[in-house]
Amino acid sequence: MRLAATARRLRRIGPFPLLVLTIALLIGAAAFRASETAGLAALGDTGRHRLDLYAASLEREIDKYAFFPATLELERDVLDLASGRPAPAAEVNRFLERLNQRTGTLAIYVMNAQGRVVASSNWNRPDSFIGEDLFYRPYFIAAAAGRPGRFYGIGTTRNEPGYFLSSTLTDDGEIVGVAVVKVSLEQLERSWATVEAPVLVVDENGVAILASVPSWRYSTLRPLDGAERQRLERTLQYNARPLPPLGLSPVRRVSDDAELVRLPAEARSEADAASPFAISGLVLAQSAPLHGTPWTLTVLSPVAPVTAMAWAHAALSAVGSALIGMLALLWRQHRRHLRALRHANDALERKVEERTRHLRAAQGELVHAGKLAVIGQMSAGLAHELNQPLAALRTLSGNTVKFLQRGKLDAAQENLDRIGQLVDRMGALTGELKRFARKSTGAPQPVATGRVIANALFLLDARVTRSTVAVTVEAADDAVALCDANRLEQVLVNLLTNALDALTGTKGTGGAMTGGGAAPAITVTAARHGARVRIAVADTGPGLSDAARDRLFEPFFTTKDAAKDGAKDGTDRAEGETGGGLGLGLAISAGIVRDFGGTLTGTNGPDGGALFTIDLPAAPDSGPDPVTDTPNRADA
Repeated sequence: MRLAATARRLRRIGPFPLLVLTIALLIGAAAFRASETAGLAALGDTGRHRLDLYAASLEREIDKYAFFPATLELERDVLDLASGRPAPAAEVNRFLERLNQRTGTLAIYVMNAQGRVVASSNWNRPDSFIGEDLFYRPYFIAAAAGRPGRFYGIGTTRNEPGYFLSSTLTDDGEIVGVAVVKVSLEQLERSWATVEAPVLVVDENGVAILASVPSWRYSTLRPLDGAERQRLERTLQYNARPLPPLGLSPVRRVSDDAELVRLPAEARSEADAASPFAISGLVLAQSAPLHGTPWTLTVLSPVAPVTAMAWAHAALSAVGSALIGMLALLWRQHRRHLRALRHANDALERKVEERTRHLRAAQGELVHAGKLAVIGQMSAGLAHELNQPLAALRTLSGNTVKFLQRGKLDAAQENLDRIGQLVDRMGALTGELKRFARKSTGAPQPVATGRVIANALFLLDARVTRSTVAVTVEAADDAVALCDANRLEQVLVNLLTNALDALTGTKGTGGAMTGGGAAPAITVTAARHGARVRIAVADTGPGLSDAARDRLFEPFFTTKDAAKDGAKDGTDRAEGETGGGLGLGLAISAGIVRDFGGTLTGTNGPDGGALFTIDLPAAPDSGPDPVTDTPNRADA
């Protein structure tokens, strides 16, 4: 099952991840090769610079003593002693001793034309060179032939390595002997121990005569055959040293003067303990000939840092390219998901628009139903309001007929005028009801809030008159709100009806005092505050309980039963929606105000009683004239 699920998941993703992985590996390999090539090139430049520095230091060290053998030809006693003529040999030996001490060389000695040492700076030591036959030494052979001799070897007497510089001693153009200076290069070799890369000097035989790593000294860069070993043993140049191979294995050539070689890992000797070099692994070997000598200077630069950096670059390149590929994959998946979400969102928006249209239609029907419910609640008062004028019309019309029969035209005219006034009053009331009951568009427009308050009170005029509740209106002229006049009137009628329910349910025996001790009164104010218009409806009733305040605008929440029960003893009132109903009046009113961009809040006033506040956006000062919608009535 897991394999099947994995296969399905891979089919959904497609071959893109495998392609990303392949490209990442290829980029990593290319980055490794490029970084290694660049690193080896930089290492080669550094190695060539080191070769120049090491060669210059070695040449300076040798050139300091190159002229010494030739200067001995200036001493007459030295020439006489070399040619076999009588000469103070003791004086020549002491002269050579003093000269050796001042120059810091290992030894200075003079040989005759046959290669026998006749004077030496170490004349007074047990291992003195005096009397030794060194005719086989290459430096003597070269000087006897008239050429300067340069030779590195290990002394047969003291087993001390050194560099031999020889010069011909001539007297009247005839070679009478050879002067030799033996110098030590150990000081230079010790200074190389602190350099950044191992260095060694190889002589004409391929033997390392100087090396920054002590164990490399007197090893060969290439294996020696039998004939070469026999020749070196005859000359005693290295004084019977074993001359083991260094073990360099060529790997590949990087450039004309640089080659990658591998050094075998060997046990470090005690002499190597202080060496800072890691003397194994891949190294970049670079060689250059030393001017004036048959020697070759070789620098071995470790390649491990270059390889490590190349691997790091390869890893970073592979990871970076893989990350870019994964981001591309995620972007591709994201685009696919976005397309799916866009299709789903379009379908959802169409459904939301359709549902919104249905909800708006339902809301309009609910608002209209709320109006009809208010009219139904006012039906008893309206019937009483219309019955009285109708009864008066019947009486006045009967009296008018009698007055006409009797010829009393003035009395009949007076009755007809009173009938006309009653008809106008009834027409105004029915016209206001018709206007209030009609459906409105709900489109906001500038509305004079004072006129809307007057229209709402006109609808409730009969009930206000019957309840003996004092109603006070304070509406500023600039209190022009941006809303729908008909719906704002519906909200005010609902709030005023709730206030009347609270006041008539808590009045005293004569209806003069409320349960709180104050005369029943309603105060309606409308004022502008900056860009807002606030309409406040306050009463002197018992106010809102804590439970009613928390759920005041919840649909289907009503406290009409609690209000009626509380009215019996004149105590607590929860003024949410009392006097009957389904608990939708305040919820509908809050929704209407919210549609205008305003708020409807309910709380208790500072002096007791309930306080409902309508906060609406104010109409612009330069807008159209506000809607007044004045009711057509003779006496409101």
